[in-house]
Amino acid sequence: MSNYEVAMEAAWLVRDVEETDDAIGVAVSEAGKRLNETDKQYVEVEPGVTGCPVCGEPFDAAFLAANTALVGLLLEIDIFNADSEEHAERIAKSEVGGALRDVPLEVIEVIETEGDEEDADVDAGE
Repeated sequence: MSNYEVAMEAAWLVRDVEETDDAIGVAVSEAGKRLNETDKQYVEVEPGVTGCPVCGEPFDAAFLAANTALVGLLLEIDIFNADSEEHAERIAKSEVGGALRDVPLEVIEVIETEGDEEDADVDAGE
């Protein structure tokens, strides 16, 4: 069994805002609040970024029209003792999706991480 870090992208709708910076702040705050209410403080929430299609320079993933914003959020969670990358994805989507109902989620990256030092000692034969 392995440990994984799973990164997901979420699309968060924010109403009654006039600037993208305000929308991003509200989205991060609301997502954090909903995760904390369900004891998921271990999920990291950050504003998402999108690459410029022309130059590739990253910019905030937020679109504002008619005082309503669609904000992309990056959510990261560590999954322990998963059987595979696919298993880690399912666990992550279940954990985060349960707290953020009605919020679209997409797994964008799964990285296998090293186990704790005790596991490393066993693997090294010590």
